[in-house]
Amino acid sequence: MKKQVKEILEKIRPSLQADGGDVELIDVDEKTGIVKVKLQGACAHCPMSQMTLKNGIEAKLKEEIKEVKEVISV
Repeated sequence: MKKQVKEILEKIRPSLQADGGDVELIDVDEKTGIVKVKLQGACAHCPMSQMTLKNGIEAKLKEEIKEVKEVISV
């Protein structure tokens, strides 16, 4: 599952980088389905970062990998 998450984040990354941000994968817990990421650059301090996290990154990961239950920022 971690490999799949990495591949999807690579697809999402250019959109984040276009706005001066980025995302780093911290951990994937296959038992709970929780993916931990760290938003970087402009995304780290943006007031819209939670929306990016939930409506962008989490939504895409859940769509592609049914085992993903939640994405959290650490």
